[in-house]
Amino acid sequence: MSRFRIVIGQPVFPETLARLRDVAEVTAPTGPEPLSPSALSAALETADAWMAFMPDRAGADVLAGAPRLRVIAGALKGGDNFDIAACTARGVWFSNVPDLLTVPTAELTVALMIGLGRKMVAADRWVRSGAFAGWSPTFYGLGLEGARVGFVGMGAIGRAIAARLAPFGVAQRYFDPQAPAADLDAYPGLSRAGTLEDLLGWGDYTVLTAPLTPASRHMINAATLAFVRPGSLLINPARGSLVDESAVAAALETGRLGGYAADVFAFEDWALVDRPARIDPRLLAHPNTVFTPHLGSAVTQVRREIEGRAAANILDVIAGRPPRDAVNRPQASP
Repeated sequence: MSRFRIVIGQPVFPETLARLRDVAEVTAPTGPEPLSPSALSAALETADAWMAFMPDRAGADVLAGAPRLRVIAGALKGGDNFDIAACTARGVWFSNVPDLLTVPTAELTVALMIGLGRKMVAADRWVRSGAFAGWSPTFYGLGLEGARVGFVGMGAIGRAIAARLAPFGVAQRYFDPQAPAADLDAYPGLSRAGTLEDLLGWGDYTVLTAPLTPASRHMINAATLAFVRPGSLLINPARGSLVDESAVAAALETGRLGGYAADVFAFEDWALVDRPARIDPRLLAHPNTVFTPHLGSAVTQVRREIEGRAAANILDVIAGRPPRDAVNRPQASP
């Protein structure tokens, strides 16, 4: 019987490689660049396991080209770019890392709120331009103390952000039809909005923490943006396609929306065939925006732990056990 074969398409920490190479044959990048699409496809033809990352995708076509595959171990929180039903039908486990990304994403979200509200990017550019000649009454913005913060979605990340904002003295409200109110009793001062439109019209800040589903795609669009509190700020650390980026750009141009900060963008939602090819240039040009390149979990120790957890899911399968973070239950062996 041939040795278990693992494919890793993205660069990983040396300790991750060493851990897996102790028990299997591993194909992985040798430098800072990921495997090319052709190299990844070729490696998957004989792979038993695949450690997958945010840029990866797996539909029925990819799975058909990986006949030996037994597990896709996602080093990520969600599974938007992976056809989990197709994995189940082909006997392939899919696992993710459900908890380790929550805290760093919550921290970054608070940073985006402060950065956008206090106009830090525009102010930084002003200083670097050489035009700053000392204090003047400019760049007045929005603080957190006493602000009203609305959450669209109140899962683990929403709750982690709410907990970190509480010491700032903010008022907090959420809209999430899937979250039982009883589960949120431990968060004093957090109240439920009846509708999305009510929430948008209430908040100084609106934070998107909902998962991306067919129902939530473009939930922030031209129609719903008409309800936002004029001049309020929109923060998106969740998924780019929760918003219609063109509609957000238009709302910024009219002043209906006071600012937009995002760590995620619609072009990254690879499983959507009609996703945009790039970020709307109007968003990039607007002065009241703050953008980061998907840094939600980009804390060195956290990324080590995420890779370690994904590796543990693969090692479970090698040992004949279900992955500890399995999302599905395969129907048959490949």
